[in-house]
Amino acid sequence: MTPRIYDLHCHSTASDGALPPAELVLRAKKNGVTDLALTDHDTVAGINIAQETAAQQAINFIPGIELSCTWNKKTFHILGLNINPTNAELIAGTQGLQQIRLQRAQKIAAKLEKQKISGALEAVQLSAGTGMVTRTHFADFLLKNKHVDSLQEAFNRYLGQSKPAFVSTEWAPLEQALTWINQAGGVAVVAHPMRYKLTASWMRRFLSAFKDCGGLGMEIITARSNPDEIRRALLFAKQFELYGSVGSDFHSPQNQWVELGRLAPLPINIRPIWQLFTN
Repeated sequence: MTPRIYDLHCHSTASDGALPPAELVLRAKKNGVTDLALTDHDTVAGINIAQETAAQQAINFIPGIELSCTWNKKTFHILGLNINPTNAELIAGTQGLQQIRLQRAQKIAAKLEKQKISGALEAVQLSAGTGMVTRTHFADFLLKNKHVDSLQEAFNRYLGQSKPAFVSTEWAPLEQALTWINQAGGVAVVAHPMRYKLTASWMRRFLSAFKDCGGLGMEIITARSNPDEIRRALLFAKQFELYGSVGSDFHSPQNQWVELGRLAPLPINIRPIWQLFTN
């Protein structure tokens, strides 16, 4: 029996990915992915075409989203997997988050102007097209206009926390984000838990709140996970009786370290999140 290859976290041009949804699915197929979730930031705009392409390629497609939320003045990303992308409450919620993103983009551009870097807002809006503007679009703008030598330098010098163009943003409250996911029939999963750099005490507080709001899963495996991060994520997930998920967080073919389907296997001693998916 051919093993199934899951990738439950990736991005298209509907948010800050480099590939249109159809091309993303074709790349996943080429890489042997059998079960794919498209999880664009705060939007379901790419799901229909991705789902149609996946059906043509005999890929099991899981509609998803990555919601930005705030808990205790900290930003977290929560995946909603196996959602109904037409759910009215979810769509209304994403429209509110998209408005927050537009306001943030305007503030980032204004701060870049103070750094004598002009034209950012118009450029990133043109680049995003019908998708939404993210910090990655600003990083691309800074790189293309030779203000930095790499995308990482764009965050290190301008866009990262406490840097000149950083804008602190209040997203949807954690409880609200999980309510939208649950109302849409989805399963809520903490994305890349080790990236938040929380102490063990803070992580336990957050996961307790996440569970209280109806959260069910945690990403154990990402494309960049090292063995220690996997071990720690697994310990937290088991402590809070969460299901385990796997996802590359793929954005662009230019990042050689992150590729669709190129993931370590989910440890056998945790229940996989896909056990909860119902058609």
